[in-house]
Amino acid sequence: MSHHTNESGQVNNQYEYEGTELELFAEARNWKAYFGELLRPFISGRVLEVGAGIGATTMVLLNEAVSSWTCLEPDPELARQLRESVRQLSPNPRVIVGTIEDISDAGPFDTILYIDVLEHIENDAEEVRRAAAQLESNGRLVILAPAFQGLYSAFDRAIGHHRRYTRESLRRVFPEKMREHALFYADALGATLSLANRLLLRRASPRLASVKFWDRFFVPISRRIDPLIGRSVGRSVIAVFEAP
Repeated sequence: MSHHTNESGQVNNQYEYEGTELELFAEARNWKAYFGELLRPFISGRVLEVGAGIGATTMVLLNEAVSSWTCLEPDPELARQLRESVRQLSPNPRVIVGTIEDISDAGPFDTILYIDVLEHIENDAEEVRRAAAQLESNGRLVILAPAFQGLYSAFDRAIGHHRRYTRESLRRVFPEKMREHALFYADALGATLSLANRLLLRRASPRLASVKFWDRFFVPISRRIDPLIGRSVGRSVIAVFEAP
C-alpha cells in the first residue's frame, strides 16, 4: 500500500468496499449491546477505531471514559456515510480516509480498536505491529474477530475474510513485548449457527431474517451461557493486549 490519504482526500479504489454485511449486521442490536458490554471497560482516553465502516460500532462503544475518538476508514464512500452517522456523537469523532499507514502523525492513542476488521487484512501481524507502534505506554489494542477456521464458510470468502482465529492464533499476531490482558470467546450458541451454515446451508450471503433470528434468539442465550462455560468457545474471539 503506497497511497497517501488525509481527511478530505481520495483513496485508491482498491479499498472500495463491496459487501452488504455492514448494513445487515447493523440490525444485530443484541449482539452489539453484548460485545459493547464486554469491550467498553477496556476503551478509554484517545481512541482510534480502524475500519470504522458506517459507524454502527462507534455508536456502541463510545463512552464517558473517552476523551477523543478517531475513525479510520479506507473506503471513501463508507467514510462519507460514517461522517454523517457520527456527527451528533460527543466527543465528535474525527474521520480519516486511509489505513494505519497513513496516520503516523495522528497518535499516540490510549486505545486502538479492530472490530471485525483484522480478518480482512492479509498481513495481520504487520498490521498489528504498526498499530502497536501508535499506542501510548500502557495503551490497549482491542481486537474482535471471527473464531475457528473450521467455521470458515462461503460467506467468509465472499466478504473477503482471509481467516478466522483461535485464541492461540490471535495471540501470535501480537508483538512479544505486549502484555496479554484478556483473551476469550463470545457467542457460544452463535458458533453452532455458523457451523450449520458451514456444513448445511453454505450460503455466501446471510439473509436479514437469519441475522435477526440469530440476534433475537441466540445472542441472549449466549449472553447467559458464555460466563458459565468460562468463555471457552464462541463465534467470535476477543483479545485485549497492553503496550509496555
